[in-house]
Amino acid sequence: MSEIMSENKNNSAWQKIFEKYDVLREIERNNIFKISAEQIREFREPRLMAKFDHKINLPKIFLENGLSILPITRGDYIISHFDLYHKFEAENKNICKMQLPDYIQSLDCNDIFSESVALNCAFASGIISDFIEDEQIIPAVFGRMGAGSFNFSVDDVKNSSKLSIQVKNPQIEIDASYEGINNFAIFEAKRDISEDFLIRQIYYPYRMWKEKLTKNIKTVFFVYSNGIYHLYEYKFENPEHYNSLQLVKQKNYSVEDTKITVEDIQKILSEINFLPEPEDIPFPQADKFERIINLCELLSKKEMHKDEITQKYDFDSRQTNYYTAAARYLGLIEGKNLKYNLSNSGKKILSCNFKNRQLAYCKCILSHKIFYDILRKYFECGEMPDKNYIIRLMKKSNLNDIKSDETFGRRSSTIKSWINWIVELINE
Repeated sequence: MSEIMSENKNNSAWQKIFEKYDVLREIERNNIFKISAEQIREFREPRLMAKFDHKINLPKIFLENGLSILPITRGDYIISHFDLYHKFEAENKNICKMQLPDYIQSLDCNDIFSESVALNCAFASGIISDFIEDEQIIPAVFGRMGAGSFNFSVDDVKNSSKLSIQVKNPQIEIDASYEGINNFAIFEAKRDISEDFLIRQIYYPYRMWKEKLTKNIKTVFFVYSNGIYHLYEYKFENPEHYNSLQLVKQKNYSVEDTKITVEDIQKILSEINFLPEPEDIPFPQADKFERIINLCELLSKKEMHKDEITQKYDFDSRQTNYYTAAARYLGLIEGKNLKYNLSNSGKKILSCNFKNRQLAYCKCILSHKIFYDILRKYFECGEMPDKNYIIRLMKKSNLNDIKSDETFGRRSSTIKSWINWIVELINE
């Protein structure tokens, strides 16, 4: 528990800081509030108090007042009504097939346990070279370093204006970079699926290397999950404006066979054995099945406490409850005293290749009869049954912890989303 960045401890510490320094009034008068690491350390360790990769992870007092925090030196931060986060755009559903060279024995595409291993697989298989569109790509700088000094503007969400910021050598960390004949590409790599990301993670490195190199600088956000490499290239239309980034392109890759047919899904339907609805786990309210898979991946190497999941993932406390409950409902994880780990079934599924892994997840879903019935109806009609039909069937199915029409409506959304996930696997 000592390594867990407790949501409540952060909230409490920031509340005390705001009270001691009258932060809200200072921001109202001066637009920003500057605070040092030493001032933060009086209440809690700065590294736990000032790094929030997703907007949802900001402390409660920040969210309530539309505030964010930026580092401006190695020991100073500023707080204001900054617009610091960017929502990921809708993905291209196509998957480009790549292949690891036959001579590579040390990289196992079924056992990618870190961002660095995912990057190495992507490099060895030609994914990075293909995405960057350059020749003779080689790995370049990575790790922690000073960002140099530069000025920029950032959007003020409260006053619909821009604030001018000056930074002097704040510390940055580059996960990977690759240099080719014409381009230098900076990569921010993640293994967790999220709704948004902190622009600073690519902006500060971009500004640093733009001052040093004459080549074109590309910034790439790289997400690996469930056998798929998701790459987003962004461009800052105005290098001196933090919020000027625009998506240049987005592509998905795999080094495994991703072909799944209607016959594969129908075979599962024909062989399914139904499970009884669990009495001690609520019926799921977790629409994004990809995030259930991603949660299992995060738990594949170690047990995690609920608070740790909340702080390390793009979840709030309520969403952590929903998604851990959904994974338990499917038998993929186990939980005791708010600590979660992969079940034996979850471990077995994660050890499979891409195709068998997806089909195993389908089997977990369809072994609950309500999902089976809706998918059968989908195949019969050629389209998703409407919400009223789903709810009528739910009310006949003895589902746990659904007591009102409003709750039936929310849970029906999860059924629809999971069935759509299964259907979208079909790519023959």
